[in-house]
Amino acid sequence: MFGGLARRLFGSSNDRRVKALRPRVAAINALEPEISALTDDQLRAKTAEFRAELAAGKTLDDLLVPAFAVVREAAKRVLGQRHFDVQLMGGMTLHEGRIAEMKTGEGKTLVSTLAAYLNALAGKGVHVVTVNDYLAQRDSGMMGRVHGFLGLTVGVIVHGLDDDQRRDAYACDITYATNNELGFDYLRDNMKYDVESMVQRGHYFAIVDEVDSILVDEARTPLIISGPMEDRSDLYVAVDALVPQLVAEDYEVDEKQRTATLTEAGNEHIERLLAEAGLLKGENLYDVENVTVVHHVNQALRAHKLFSKDKDYIVRNDEVVIIDEFTGRMMPGRRFSEGLHQALEAKERTKIQPENQTLASITFQNYFRMYHKLSGMTGTALTEAEELLDIYGLEVVEIPTNLPVARKDDHDEVYRTAREKEGAIIALIRDCAERGQPVLVGTTSIEKSEQLSEALKRENVPHQVLNARYHEQEAYIIAQAGVPGSVTIATNMAGRGTDIQLGGNLDMRIESELADAPEGPEREARIAAIKADIAEKKQQALAAGGLFVMGTERHESRRIDNQLRGRSGRQGDPGRSHFFLSLDDDLMRIFGSQRIDGMLQKLGIQDGEAIVHPWVNKALEKAQKKVEARNFDIRKNLLKYDNVMNDQRKAVFEQRLEFLSSPSISPQIAEMRHDVIDDVVSKHIPENAYPEQWSSAELEEEVREVLNLDLPIVAWAAEEGIADDEIRERITKAADAAAEERAERFGPDITKQIEKAVLLQTLDHLWREHLATLDHLRQVIGLRGYAQRDPLNEYKSEAFELFQAMLARLRETVTAQLMRVELVQSPPPLADEALPEMHAIHQDPLTGENEMAYAEPAYADEANGQWPSGVNPNDPTTWAGVGRNAPCPCGSGRKFKHCHGSFA
Repeated sequence: MFGGLARRLFGSSNDRRVKALRPRVAAINALEPEISALTDDQLRAKTAEFRAELAAGKTLDDLLVPAFAVVREAAKRVLGQRHFDVQLMGGMTLHEGRIAEMKTGEGKTLVSTLAAYLNALAGKGVHVVTVNDYLAQRDSGMMGRVHGFLGLTVGVIVHGLDDDQRRDAYACDITYATNNELGFDYLRDNMKYDVESMVQRGHYFAIVDEVDSILVDEARTPLIISGPMEDRSDLYVAVDALVPQLVAEDYEVDEKQRTATLTEAGNEHIERLLAEAGLLKGENLYDVENVTVVHHVNQALRAHKLFSKDKDYIVRNDEVVIIDEFTGRMMPGRRFSEGLHQALEAKERTKIQPENQTLASITFQNYFRMYHKLSGMTGTALTEAEELLDIYGLEVVEIPTNLPVARKDDHDEVYRTAREKEGAIIALIRDCAERGQPVLVGTTSIEKSEQLSEALKRENVPHQVLNARYHEQEAYIIAQAGVPGSVTIATNMAGRGTDIQLGGNLDMRIESELADAPEGPEREARIAAIKADIAEKKQQALAAGGLFVMGTERHESRRIDNQLRGRSGRQGDPGRSHFFLSLDDDLMRIFGSQRIDGMLQKLGIQDGEAIVHPWVNKALEKAQKKVEARNFDIRKNLLKYDNVMNDQRKAVFEQRLEFLSSPSISPQIAEMRHDVIDDVVSKHIPENAYPEQWSSAELEEEVREVLNLDLPIVAWAAEEGIADDEIRERITKAADAAAEERAERFGPDITKQIEKAVLLQTLDHLWREHLATLDHLRQVIGLRGYAQRDPLNEYKSEAFELFQAMLARLRETVTAQLMRVELVQSPPPLADEALPEMHAIHQDPLTGENEMAYAEPAYADEANGQWPSGVNPNDPTTWAGVGRNAPCPCGSGRKFKHCHGSFA
């Protein structure tokens, strides 16, 4: 009560924060006449002035007011768009390293230009992060015109670029990229074998668009670079044939946890089936030699019982393509991992691709926390404010709308069955279409969108369907969803990036209708006619009540519902939102619909009747909050374990970069050799032990194995009065002499290359093995809880011991290799030839298994044997046109710059 009274008297903390921004907005507005009077060249020259002032000691905060005024004027001249005062507030919030929550249609993309320009003046690179390639290209093309006008360089990172193109894009003042590409490039950079091949130049400032989608939804799954393993397609097919023979009593399915497990009867049944098929080794399914078979059975069971075609995935061009649960889009190239995708391929009788092994890994939480300053913008972040503050230190600031929101949000209607609900939805859609009111209908899956589409076809109601199957027409369908009487069915509206404007979208109509029309009076006349038509249709849509948003069921997250609602009522337009539910819906069914169903029957609810009451809304909101809290706990738990690996990852990557950057690593190699000698001697000569207690013969044998030295250690140990320090000193002197002799034979340059190549390749190999070990440890460490021990503390302790063991193996392996290496023809080049074809995987936080992988095709056409025009692989005189990072045409597998290109 007192909190509410204090808020009424003094305003909320958000109100006070917004109020604090107003003086600087007034200062920017006061500069507008002066800035407007500048010529284009004078306006452009302001960038050099600002940079000079920064060099002279001013801070970015000192330059905020004039810089924002300059960007606003540039946007007016280049785009014909002037930043509203609330957009200036959004830009300030981004610059301060906070999240700006701005409603749909408030122009978040334009807001980002303010903070991006100001921070780019520092010359350290600004990353604007988007959710997909389409938005990255669109925003860089449109907003990049403003930055280009002011003399800044703008780059864009999308899938399919080669290393040189990526390096050039990252070198720009402002770089637009997707979260996935940024994360993958960071991991790939830390797998490179020379500094020049790396593409990123640091992590200074990032503006994350749709910040809740990227930092919350997608952060449930880490990015993992992986490579293919051996082919087991026959085993997948054989096991898949057995799963349909199981009966209901053989397994248990938990939809909440997304798990499917065999019962005791199921274990016995599957054992018999496997034995009959000749797939069982020994008698027991859980014998150690059957571990792989058990894994395949579990994944086949999940594929059949938890994953539905046209909901979780679709089959297209003989491939199983995943559907993103958050956006409803197809994700070609991404794959479920841990054999689940292969199990789905076997289920759908498509070609089975090989499994993958982890090469490098990072969570989005730990990637984005590397930035010196992080900010974000979205229409829906307040429901996740606690998580964003807890994990990333990001405060959410709710920016007021430019015009008051006029949308009316109705209470939910709850029906007993899906059939009754569908009838009510179709009746309302028909009513809206007849009145000329545009309708946007939100569904939760492709399957449900197509069921509703079929029902509307039977009722002869014209409509458009937007889901993963029609991804290509996405922008056009959404842009025309505001035309009077239009009906649009969308699978999910999160991160679509295109506004629904009443009457239609002018830019989209010009692009589609006048694409081939030449410049001139006729084109201008047609544009004017389109404008007039849109204005007329807008008035019709306004008169009919604006955009009507209908939700066919509630999502697990309130944010997804709010994103759908937010499509209506943009920029002060009227609108309406209404959600329909039934007890058959997933959320209602999983969270206690039986009790509600009994209550409805007792109340005597008739067929076709619905319950409409604020209490229903509150009950649903509580259910959604429970799901959100559970998902937050999952993400927090994942992060706690990843933080352990992250400390080790940072240590390895920093050390690796130091090795790459050093002209010579001979001092480090010598230090490793001495450490190995200390370890070997300590193992066989205990502290304060008498010579007769020494394991001299074993020490002599190990020195021969590790150091490749045949030393008379047994004879030394027999000398009177000899101490362990003297034994250690003699071995060290002999090892150093052997290393120096080899270095003199090879020459200093070749020695440096060999040392660096051996060290880096050994480190990478051991790091991959270490990742696999930690992954296995992570999956079983929870069992320690049964012994009243904290699994996280156990994981930290064992992970540290494994890391120490990895470093010891690194020292020993590198020393052993370098003490044996001989020069045959030429030194091994530091090329990327050791890296296999790469994929990036997302891990399922509910099961602890890897869930998705993103196939990474070769960067350049040269990798596929398609050389630039004029290049003949059989004629070295034509190789001048080959890219420096392309494979060498000679077929060595090395990069051109490390092979024949090094002689050019």
